[in-house]
Amino acid sequence: MAASEFHPGQQETTGRGLAARILKASEAVLGVAAASVLAVLLCTVLATVCMRYFFAAGFIGAEDLGIWLHVLLIALGAPLSLNSALAMRLDVFVKMMPERVHPAIEVAADVFTVLSGLILSFGGSEIMAMLGGISPTLGVPEWIRFGFLGAGGALILVVLLLQRIAEGKIRPVLSSLAMGAALYASIPLVSTEIDWPPSIFLGLIAAIGLVLAAPLPHAFLAAAYVVIAFGSSLPEPAIVSSTVTGISKFLLLAIPFFLLAGGLLTASGVANQLVRFAAAMVGHRRAGLAQTTLLTSVLFSGASGSSVANAAFGASTFQPELVRHGYPPAKAAAIIAATSVLDNVIPPSIAFLILATATNLSVGSLLVGGFFAGGLMAICLAVAIHLTVRDQSPLPLATSAQRWQSAVQAIPAFGLGVIVVVGIRIGIVTTTEAAALAAFYTFLLAIGARLGVCSLYAAFRQAAVEAAAIGLLIGTAGPFAFLLAVDDVSGLISGLTTALGGSALAVILLSNIILLVVGLVLDIGAAILLFGPILLPAAVAAGIDPIHFGVIIVVNLMVHGLTPPLGMLIFVVSGVTRIPASALFKAVVPYLLALLVSLAILCVWAIIF
Repeated sequence: MAASEFHPGQQETTGRGLAARILKASEAVLGVAAASVLAVLLCTVLATVCMRYFFAAGFIGAEDLGIWLHVLLIALGAPLSLNSALAMRLDVFVKMMPERVHPAIEVAADVFTVLSGLILSFGGSEIMAMLGGISPTLGVPEWIRFGFLGAGGALILVVLLLQRIAEGKIRPVLSSLAMGAALYASIPLVSTEIDWPPSIFLGLIAAIGLVLAAPLPHAFLAAAYVVIAFGSSLPEPAIVSSTVTGISKFLLLAIPFFLLAGGLLTASGVANQLVRFAAAMVGHRRAGLAQTTLLTSVLFSGASGSSVANAAFGASTFQPELVRHGYPPAKAAAIIAATSVLDNVIPPSIAFLILATATNLSVGSLLVGGFFAGGLMAICLAVAIHLTVRDQSPLPLATSAQRWQSAVQAIPAFGLGVIVVVGIRIGIVTTTEAAALAAFYTFLLAIGARLGVCSLYAAFRQAAVEAAAIGLLIGTAGPFAFLLAVDDVSGLISGLTTALGGSALAVILLSNIILLVVGLVLDIGAAILLFGPILLPAAVAAGIDPIHFGVIIVVNLMVHGLTPPLGMLIFVVSGVTRIPASALFKAVVPYLLALLVSLAILCVWAIIF
């Protein structure tokens, strides 16, 4: 049949199929590239550790190389997370709106993504043209690092276009591209004379992006660019530069390594040994299987450092068993979501790594504080489970021999926690090196479990994409945090605490109120990056121990993994178990109250001591 004989419907179908094939091939290439970069990054850090401890030498530029590879990892992985849960879209408000307006809302949300892609692409190109010099340690031009993120912006645009065409949304995506390009071109030409600080407009524009379900990093980046029209002191190249600077920290390399360790631990089956050990210890008690879920979360916390990872693992592992033993499905899922909160509190914790990056607090001291806080939260959850779960048959009482056998089998998993926590606390290795050793250790466990090449690749790819999504969020929060500092929001907070008496009680109350409010709509990582540096000076001025206050920040924000409208842990468990999120939000209330009690105890402790 001649091309002219194709009907419009046939042409559209052909175009969708072609776009879908190109998209699949592109995502495959990006996946292999991201996983390969993570593997090279891991080898680089491990080689550095080996050279230092076995040969008393080192690689010149190893740290800079690691940072550059991390930026490249984010550039390659960010497009892969564009249309997944990792995009961090707040779609609660969209679901409340009539379905007839959903297409228009999606177009508006895509405008934020288009604008972000253009900012990274052209802003990165502008920096590349302006920046001179050679890296003294790597011997390559400095502009390359900024070029990575510029290329990442272009890839985001390409992937978005292919995704929408494959979905049959050619006209909507063309509209998004046109509006995004028009907005990008017009912003530098607009100047609005308003006395309000630019950070207020930035927050409002970012909030609009959140309501429209735009990806959170894209909402931040687009808002930072739009406020140029409202007197922002950050031009486009400075926005991109601030983003790259925000992710160019060696400490942040620990995030992909911890994510990889958790993924390999689960894939190798070693995580199941933790489940058997927990069941042998507490499974025979009242609500034994629920208490087993809790204890497994405590133990698994020392491996993954990611509450989302634990929520997905628990939902797939424990949900069917809890229901089979008589637990109502919603209550079973709520218990899993609530216990998953512990993973970002008990070390190793990605939340504490982000906090240390934002505030320069000691990672080792924060991890020790996380042990105490996590233990307190676990006790409060155990009491809540004991009081709310009735008539569920406990597991059989394990014999001493069975307990000993399960403990021995779980030793490989316990070894991971020893490597991370003891290594960091004693000072044998840095946080990033400990994370790399943990990833290598779990890699050996996976090889020992005869994990196939495809499974190993899947673990590396997943860790790379998750790390890229988190890294992009950290970077794009940089311009927002800069404008908050320029507008002296920290001084405003200090003024409020002074007006309230300036006491430790006033700081604790005000800080918790602020965090409880922002945590409702902001991802924990973004909330830490934006408000940690603002609230910490007021706490120190009031005589509160900064480490203890940092722990309170993380615990407060982690509670929001269970609260609407964002409730990330609720939505993760809901996605795995297919139980409506609304039912989970209702069922999780007793356990949410237990966690709030633990937060109150931590706050009282900070005030008294």
